[in-house]
Amino acid sequence: MAAGTDDNAAARSASGGREPEASDSLKAFGEVVKAFRRRAGLTQEEFARRVLYSVQMVASIEQGRRFPPATFVERAEEVLDAFGALRGAARHLSRRPGLASWFREWARMETEAISLYTYECRLIPGLLQTEAYARALYADHLPPLGDDDIEAQWTVRADRQRLLHERPNTAFSFIVEEHLFKRRTGGVEVTGQLLDHVLEIGGLRNVEVQVMPEVSESHAGLHGPMRLAEAPDNKWFAYCEGQEIGHFITTAKLISTLHMRYARMRSQALSLADSKSLLQRMRGALRT
Repeated sequence: MAAGTDDNAAARSASGGREPEASDSLKAFGEVVKAFRRRAGLTQEEFARRVLYSVQMVASIEQGRRFPPATFVERAEEVLDAFGALRGAARHLSRRPGLASWFREWARMETEAISLYTYECRLIPGLLQTEAYARALYADHLPPLGDDDIEAQWTVRADRQRLLHERPNTAFSFIVEEHLFKRRTGGVEVTGQLLDHVLEIGGLRNVEVQVMPEVSESHAGLHGPMRLAEAPDNKWFAYCEGQEIGHFITTAKLISTLHMRYARMRSQALSLADSKSLLQRMRGALRT
């Protein structure tokens, strides 16, 4: 999913409840990709390298389980010399309605966005997670996940995280609550690795990580987590999620409200330099 997964929706999907079945159009698109790939004499591994996506992503698209990003369609069209067939088929893709499909649409937005803003108060955002931290979350999931489900979910999440490096012109902003690091999900070692990882990602030119201090007399994010994305045509979209429901938002008035709240939180959170300093001190405290 994305990325999708959304970080909760993905696990719900794996546990069997709410993931909608792939639509016929997604399955048909996958078969077309597979046919052109075989016509070109390419294995999935060879094709994946040429289109700059993971083998897992290619396999999922060919099986009709993943919505193909626009960049995948364009690269596949060129690599496979598909006579415009893939571009044409992609214009008619659809999914059966359902909760998980809304996040799949958000995951597609992530692959194309020129700006991505994320505020989280429940868990470290998926794009910032380490494998150990993610697996600790999966281990605590209820109802329990099977080993195959956990492997599938981590594969999807790791694939999403490539966005941070593959889209250097996308501006990523994260506001994360201080208490999420103090919770020590997975234990001290996992938290230490997580802090190192977030500090490393925060050092990328296109990534900003701000920490919302644990003590804050005024907080514009009390309504819960949110994500905002700016499309290449400068139109904005949003995604918000509760425990068992998610909303992909296109209403301009509501998106404006979320923008207002996010902007206020940026001013209420620690500055980039102070956030980095706090994370470094927290990391040092774990070593003592």
